[in-house]
Amino acid sequence: QVQLAESGGGLVQPGGSLRLSCAASGSIDSILVMAWYRQAPGKQRELVATIISSSATNYADSGKGRFTISRDNAKNTVYLQMNRLKPEDTGVYYCYARGPTQGSGYWGQGTQVTVSS
Repeated sequence: QVQLAESGGGLVQPGGSLRLSCAASGSIDSILVMAWYRQAPGKQRELVATIISSSATNYADSGKGRFTISRDNAKNTVYLQMNRLKPEDTGVYYCYARGPTQGSGYWGQGTQVTVSS
């Protein structure tokens, strides 16, 4: 089992920045891929960014050029740096981790990000 604990969400104005953290514990050696997803009220959950064990990253178009996913292996933590935030970035951001098998994995409890004036 893997436990994921997100933090760093909050209320920011458009154009502001937030840094989300996801600390993993438990069977962390089984983790191959970690990712950030987000979900706005009434919307589908959508992928924001992924990072694999080699540190290769991928980004959804929504965050390209503004968001950066990174990991600190010593701390078993993944980060999502979000810059130039827009109101449409508002939602609950979830950390996700899985091993080499797609369709399985673990979810954090989510952290709320609100971008509003």
